[in-house]
Amino acid sequence: MNPDREVRRAIVTGSDSGIGRAAAVALAAAGLDVGVTWHTDRDGAEKTAEEVRSHGARAVVAQLDVTDMPACGDVIDGMIDELGGIDVFVNNSGIGTQTPFLEMTLEEWNHVFDTDLTGAFVCLQRAARAMVAAGRGGRLIAVTSVHAHQPMVRFSAYDAAKHGLSGLMKNLALELGQYGISAVSVAPGDISIAKAGGVDIDPKTVDRPGIPLGRPGDAREVGALIAFLASPEAAYISGTSLVIDGGMLQMGPQAGAAITGHEWRTV
Repeated sequence: MNPDREVRRAIVTGSDSGIGRAAAVALAAAGLDVGVTWHTDRDGAEKTAEEVRSHGARAVVAQLDVTDMPACGDVIDGMIDELGGIDVFVNNSGIGTQTPFLEMTLEEWNHVFDTDLTGAFVCLQRAARAMVAAGRGGRLIAVTSVHAHQPMVRFSAYDAAKHGLSGLMKNLALELGQYGISAVSVAPGDISIAKAGGVDIDPKTVDRPGIPLGRPGDAREVGALIAFLASPEAAYISGTSLVIDGGMLQMGPQAGAAITGHEWRTV
């Protein structure tokens, strides 16, 4: 570790795997110390921390259940203290559900909203308060989804929560800009994060005819975008949603014209 480097610090929630891990590692490669959180996969979080440290950055690890409110905010406060401050906060924790609207229970609906929106609010607020108190500005980045822009059958709770999170980030851009804090959403499409025999699937080997680029995305591609948004070069980007989906959202009329049956209603 270079003792003369400027210390910048980030927290990435849900960074035990997938997009969260990719973001944490990309931020470490850019020179940031990183707080790594996990909900059920501690081993995954420790692996992420090892990768962070391999870039000469410091890593701290903590368990975080964003549905445990307001205790989840206390975890964020503790990580900020341990890191010695916060410059970048990436809200990545989230869950999805594929229950048809007519079958959705209130319990399931509330669980999705607690995870994807209300818990995010608590954690983002704690990070923002620390940034304001420090007076150095900062970056708030929320991982939303293409479904914050377009809906999908059976994703009513997820779609609504991600729309809400995207809207929250726009409001944060308005309210926190005076403190030098930017707020941006990153909206991934179909991202290949599954495992096959313990090895990451190469998205370039997977055929996705419904995506203009013809393949799913790589979590590291999303991580690279997040690292860019945390960089000095992205300081003037705020209040917007950056879609990273291989062109998927542009397929609306095209896909509608190509569909010849009603199977999509139960996808």
